[in-house]
Amino acid sequence: MDEKSIYKGLINDFHKEKTILGPHSGFVWKNDAKHLLFQLSRAKFCAKLVDGLGKVLDVGCGDGTAMNITAQAAKSVLGIEIDPDIIECNRITNKRLANCDYRLHDISESPLTERFDAAYSLDVIEHVPKEREDAFIGNIARSLGDAGFCVIGTPNIESDRYASELSRIGHINLKDHKSLKACMEKHFQNVFIFSMNDEVVHTGFYPMAHYLFALACHKK
Repeated sequence: MDEKSIYKGLINDFHKEKTILGPHSGFVWKNDAKHLLFQLSRAKFCAKLVDGLGKVLDVGCGDGTAMNITAQAAKSVLGIEIDPDIIECNRITNKRLANCDYRLHDISESPLTERFDAAYSLDVIEHVPKEREDAFIGNIARSLGDAGFCVIGTPNIESDRYASELSRIGHINLKDHKSLKACMEKHFQNVFIFSMNDEVVHTGFYPMAHYLFALACHKK
């Protein structure tokens, strides 16, 4: 078989299933494509941590694009959101993900009834009002099994000067490494902070990090 025939066969396979990006990811792709890379890299970090686990919770899953990555690692992922329209959108755009489900739920109001091996929440806590922060983290902790752990990812307040006006409107609860660790330590015995710049996670100098991760385990 010659090269052109092989290529044509591949292209035919590619055309069998069209992929549609969700509204948020589609907007980012059109307006700042490299930022979508950064967002998906955050999900990849979480996917490495939840690899092989049975039940994982995505708190504030958005349009579900990142779940394409964590779903390759965990046996099942439940994405929760407070917007019914985005939940319905996810069931359409991500219907091929057989091990994913989506549910309308506000974690700052109550924990989930079932227990999860791990939970992660990316780019959410900065949108949570300060007075609801404890309930938000506390109910994530209550949704975990005894050996469960939690990963919270959020922009560093030190990088706010470089943020777009659109980002600043919604970022009402930005944190530095100290305040992020402090809020997690109210609900977990052990909290580890990591830095992230672009798509690279590291243990470098926190004030120069664009993004922060808190890995928390042993809930109180």
